[in-house]
Amino acid sequence: MSVDKDAISKTVIELEKSFNERWSAGDNRGYLDAFADEVSYFDPILENVLVGRDEVIAWIDSIYSNPHIVRSEYLNPQVHVSDGGDLTVLAYNLHTYVLDEIGKEKELRAWNASHGYQLIDGQWRIVHSNWAFSQTVTEKIAS
Repeated sequence: MSVDKDAISKTVIELEKSFNERWSAGDNRGYLDAFADEVSYFDPILENVLVGRDEVIAWIDSIYSNPHIVRSEYLNPQVHVSDGGDLTVLAYNLHTYVLDEIGKEKELRAWNASHGYQLIDGQWRIVHSNWAFSQTVTEKIAS
């Protein structure tokens, strides 16, 4: 069986964009409904990985408020698709914009995002989610 990796990549990118657009408009359920039962999750304010759909949803619900994002830029998307076509890793940069007090657009945040998607019962589910600020230090370090 031949796997159409380009079609799978396009599907995963479009899913991700649809979840982000819902999030930006005040509806976090796109992401939350897409999490697999055993999802693992990191974000910049967590010290440890969260594991399990219920734990991740509880965490996000506890911190989420409508960000009123008016525009998002999806930059440098990279999708790696398994040979079997049932597992992908998506990585991209996300820049989000809001309106300031005079109605002018300004950048809210710049993110590095990576998500593992797995085809489970015919639906793409997020099995791993990692959100990081795109720049947290200004010097080159590796450790």
